Amino acid sequence: MSFNTAITGLLAASTDLNVTGNNIANASTVGFKQSRTEFADVYANSMNGGSHDIGTGVRVSDVAQQFSQGSISFSQGEMDLAISGSGFFVLSDQGSQAFTRAGQFKVDKDNFIVTNDNARLQGFIANEDGAIPDVLTDIQLTKADLAPVSTTLVDMLFNLDADAIAPVKSIYNTSSDIAASQAIQGSANGFAAGTVEINGKTYSIPSTSDQSASTIAAALNAVDGVSANAKTEAQLTIPAGLVTAGELSINGNAIEGVDLTAVAAAIDAINGFTASESGGVISITESAGNNIVFTASGGLLADVVGGDGGASVAIDGTAVAPNTEAVVGGQISLALDADIEMSLQTATTAGANLFPVTPVLAEQRLNEFDADDTNTYNYVRSTQIYDSLGTAHEFTQYFVKEPSEVSGPNTWTMYVKVDGKDVGEANPLTPDIATQASYVLKFFDDGSLDTTNSDQLLVSNWTPLDEEGRASGSLGPLSIADGARVPVTKPAVSSNFMIDITGSTQFSGSFSVNELDQDGYSRGSLSGYSVAANGDISARYSNDESLVLGRVALANFTNQQGLKPIGDTNWAESSESGQPLFNSPNSGSLGSISAGALEDSNVDLSAELVALIIAQRNFQANSRTIETNSELQQTIINLR
Repeated sequence: MSFNTAITGLLAASTDLNVTGNNIANASTVGFKQSRTEFADVYANSMNGGSHDIGTGVRVSDVAQQFSQGSISFSQGEMDLAISGSGFFVLSDQGSQAFTRAGQFKVDKDNFIVTNDNARLQGFIANEDGAIPDVLTDIQLTKADLAPVSTTLVDMLFNLDADAIAPVKSIYNTSSDIAASQAIQGSANGFAAGTVEINGKTYSIPSTSDQSASTIAAALNAVDGVSANAKTEAQLTIPAGLVTAGELSINGNAIEGVDLTAVAAAIDAINGFTASESGGVISITESAGNNIVFTASGGLLADVVGGDGGASVAIDGTAVAPNTEAVVGGQISLALDADIEMSLQTATTAGANLFPVTPVLAEQRLNEFDADDTNTYNYVRSTQIYDSLGTAHEFTQYFVKEPSEVSGPNTWTMYVKVDGKDVGEANPLTPDIATQASYVLKFFDDGSLDTTNSDQLLVSNWTPLDEEGRASGSLGPLSIADGARVPVTKPAVSSNFMIDITGSTQFSGSFSVNELDQDGYSRGSLSGYSVAANGDISARYSNDESLVLGRVALANFTNQQGLKPIGDTNWAESSESGQPLFNSPNSGSLGSISAGALEDSNVDLSAELVALIIAQRNFQANSRTIETNSELQQTIINLR
């Protein structure tokens, strides 16, 4: 009896040694789960058994697998995956389903994700719309290029400075005193050299005396924030009503005519001049602001009057008359940006000051928007958009603060251009010419966007052009008249795109763009793959875009220890484990995926070495039992 008992002990200890040795052997096996030998005592069945029955040995009741979490070690493999938490990777091995925690995956020649033994990893594949249905299948990746996508949405979040000043011009006219002083005898127009102070800086304008209004305006235009226009006007009266050859000269051009209408026509023919006759008076304008010099000879009598009804000078063509010439100087009108200040001019030579009194404010008006003139808008921002062929284009937005007295408080206009070209809806009378696209943006008094009273932000007349300025062959525009609406459909059927500025504000503070994105992109070449914590497998492309191809599936079981080991660190479903429950990582009780990492074996070598010593001791002790029984038997045999 004791021999049998010892033999069961030897067998149990031997099994324990085998299990411990297997654990030690797989201490470096990725995804391996250690096992534990579990024992139970053995009693002989007896109808008369009682409390004094003696056991008949031991048996191995189970070799239980321990599915505790192994350590996560980072690796260099693009498709190395580790599970943090519960669950198993699902494999298809020649049509049979297997489960593993070893995530050493690779991509085979057919783009399937496989193990070292060519079992295929299973999951859920994305459809053409990007949705991922819960249909379990082998995961096959793609190596195709990513097709370009046309921009359909520009998404922005910005703040416009509530304290911004509308880019208005203050329009000043020279006073009537200037006009009155310009029709004078002699060859000089009478402007004195002097200085003018603009925003605290002194400029020598006019730099010398008797400069023409044209020259003075050019000097003013050279100052930032200042624009000036000059013109010269005069009225000519000829009592006789006709001019013969050699009697009248204007700026060196001989004038003649059989009547005043003919004289006006002759003056009008001079480059830069316009002239017309009415009521016996010829009104003359020189458009650049140059001096108009009238010269009389041959007995001609005439009166010259400066612009705006200024001083009158008679010119007499007789040899003894002193006033054979009169010079009329031009007038200057000024336009100053809203933040520009100008003080009175100081004359430094004799003559008429350019501004003898404070210039008269005629009006204030908003600068006419000009993308090439930074004085006509407050802020500008550009971003790239794409046509249906994947060509990049520059989309630029210009923001203009509107004067509250004109457009109401908290009103802005946003102008847009693509590649510097207008993209507004064309006039029906000129359908081939785009208009300047502009949109009104209104804000409430708390700074939030008033979407109800702001314009719909749709660009519906953009024709993508190539570098030569010709239509590129990509999708063209769809006009509002032809059914263009927001939101713009995707995938694109035209070059139209909308601008979403939801959440944008107008608060006091600097202009800032907090978000700026658009949904188009150029063609992309495959550069690699990545796996997210939820199992999503994405292809990465050279254009910095990514495309979700599918999702790794995980399986879980009611009784993990009921799984049947089948080698290669794989398990199979059994009646004891229950059926697998498939789902996405990070859902329910399933763990998450760590990409570029592997789960180490959960074997604790120190504990296993101690277990090895214990198993060895147990084996030796049972061996000693057999040895003792043998000695006892020999003693009995030797009795005589």
